[in-house]
Amino acid sequence: KLELFSTLVKCGFKEIEVGFPSASNTEFNFNRRLIEENRAPDDVWLQVLVQAREDLIERTFESLVGAKKAIIHLYNSTSPAQRRVVFGKTKEEVIEVAVRGAQWIKDRLPQLKGTEIMLQYSPESFSATEHEFAKEISEAVMEVWQPTPQRKMILNLPDTVEVAMPNVYADQIEWICRNIKNRDSLIIS
Repeated sequence: KLELFSTLVKCGFKEIEVGFPSASNTEFNFNRRLIEENRAPDDVWLQVLVQAREDLIERTFESLVGAKKAIIHLYNSTSPAQRRVVFGKTKEEVIEVAVRGAQWIKDRLPQLKGTEIMLQYSPESFSATEHEFAKEISEAVMEVWQPTPQRKMILNLPDTVEVAMPNVYADQIEWICRNIKNRDSLIIS
């Protein structure tokens, strides 16, 4: 993994997803090694992935202490099948999960004083989620994080399990871009 990271840096990548530091000690220690050994150049963003769970968010923040630049990528499940079968939650309850996760991240930002932070949110399985609901939950997270045109957040719209044909997926992204509020405060990924 370290060799791959070094190769990506040599290739000129400026944003590198380094993992899911709360998933295991191996992932956590890899992130710490990158930071403690100054392996990330000053212009490279270390991106970490985290579910909207407080314990995982706390561990993720611990892994980032001392980083120069970090992208914190929050996600939660949003598709009808995940809501119904996996979590047994209503749309309102799923929005609450996302908002609570966004708030836990916002509340912990002072722990990373001296680190340039960019925030990212994904409605997981976006392409299998009703586009109106994906917009609603994304806007709820935006309400917590308050992105601006000068301090944008990344809105990641994943085709997580590739359920959409490319043209349908493109139409879904276009619909979000045309209808989401404060579009000028977002980087769409």
